[in-house]
Amino acid sequence: MENDQATSAIVFFDGVCHLCQGAVKFIIRRDPRARFHFASLQSSTARTLLAGRFPGSGDTMLLLENGRMYSRSTAALRIAKGLRFPWPLLYILIVVPPVVRNAVYSWIAANRYKWFGKDEACMLPTPEIKARFLEDRK
Repeated sequence: MENDQATSAIVFFDGVCHLCQGAVKFIIRRDPRARFHFASLQSSTARTLLAGRFPGSGDTMLLLENGRMYSRSTAALRIAKGLRFPWPLLYILIVVPPVVRNAVYSWIAANRYKWFGKDEACMLPTPEIKARFLEDRK
């Protein structure tokens, strides 16, 4: 990654999910410092970086930030906190008990393909944002 490890974070997302792809595009447009980088959960890069750290992660967005892994609603809120104003204001929702936040998150995650659709393959980033995606490097 080009950015310093302390100032960057990796968002792991479901690369075939339209909702997740939309979330990645949303983050990119609101992250002018390019703090967030991305890896599809289906990629070998994600498998390598997540190996043994977070089993069963296929149904959730993950955030690796400063060496710590966050999942579900906590990951989403920490991502919002890192975006430009007004999105950091959503971080106030961190005071809601995780059991409540994650119940809502899980309900959306369980229905995401039905509501938003799914691709057969992961999205391909445009040339402008390709550097923000951690690819399988050989």
